[in-house]
Amino acid sequence: MSKLISALPKNLLCFSHLRWDFVFQRPQHLMTRFAKEQHVFFLEEPVFDAQGRDYLAKEIRDGNITLLIPHLAVEKNQEEAQRAMSNLLSEFLAGESMREWIFWYYTPMALQFSLNHRPELIIFDCMDELSAFDFAPKELLMLEKKLMDIADVVFTGGHSLYEAKKNQHNNIFAFPSSIDKTHFASSREEIEEPEDQAKISGTKLGFFGVIDERFEINLIEHIAAARPDWQLILLGPVVKISQDTLPRRANIHYLGQKSYQQLPAYLSGWDVALIPFKLNESTRFISPTKTPEYLAAGVRVVSTPIRDVVKPYGTQRLVSIAEHPEDFVQAVEQELNAADEAAWLSKVDHFLSDKSWEHTFSAMKLQMLTAMKRPDTLLAS
Repeated sequence: MSKLISALPKNLLCFSHLRWDFVFQRPQHLMTRFAKEQHVFFLEEPVFDAQGRDYLAKEIRDGNITLLIPHLAVEKNQEEAQRAMSNLLSEFLAGESMREWIFWYYTPMALQFSLNHRPELIIFDCMDELSAFDFAPKELLMLEKKLMDIADVVFTGGHSLYEAKKNQHNNIFAFPSSIDKTHFASSREEIEEPEDQAKISGTKLGFFGVIDERFEINLIEHIAAARPDWQLILLGPVVKISQDTLPRRANIHYLGQKSYQQLPAYLSGWDVALIPFKLNESTRFISPTKTPEYLAAGVRVVSTPIRDVVKPYGTQRLVSIAEHPEDFVQAVEQELNAADEAAWLSKVDHFLSDKSWEHTFSAMKLQMLTAMKRPDTLLAS
């Protein structure tokens, strides 16, 4: 019997603007799969708390993933921080053969300190249009153009982002949000709701994810006011917006950030799941991972008309789409009263049948090997 082994370089260094222990999403899904075949190093953005010499802390996650956390002196300005990051990276890679390394970028900002290293393979996984987010650095677009110039392969986090970027690189592929179906399908079973949610009685509308500038807080306020008998369960950290701006009503419940492992138990108690995002530049190209996760859990979904939710989920009638607050409330009511549960679930499962993070990982890996002209190697076992 033959065994397929990877011909990719044995080390992967991921430059991320998201911390590993933040919300579990695309970077974590992909890196945990690469870690089964490569040594994965996940370099986070610096923490400015070093009292003396700058240093690179290492923490092990999931066996073969090493977090690299730069600790820099508090008083450093931007130029000094970039120089310190360059020095720490050079120290980390000292003596390494770059033929044995993949650089995987989530943030073009990392080019400021990594450009002088030339690994065997450079990947840009463009999961979001970061330049459209609040507080985006002014250098980001220039650095993204440079990253497009040097990357061997570019992946995008959705089809609309691919359409926007496809003319910027000659080896670019769309890989929308995928799904760990087994994990979320456990919500369909008889499982106990977590205590903080179980004590809330009534019809439950839920959301999990980051509550930030993309989140339509006015829509949440409208829903809660229009239907005081509906309970809105909001799970996730509040980032880049003030807690003071969040709507406060008796039927709005901010339960905080939950671990990835906890999410199915919360979903099991929801009647409808929400994707209440604003329609602006920061959401123009997003492809919410939560869409297929909600569906895999067997929960009805209502979303604002985010392009990558409308197509394919809305057009295939898997998700209800509503733009205006009044229409959103009406769409929730229709989902609550829908009588085609078995037929809808069958349609959902058929749609999700060929979608998984394993499939995405394998397809990405194939494009990487093709770019290197180093196909997988068959060894006799």
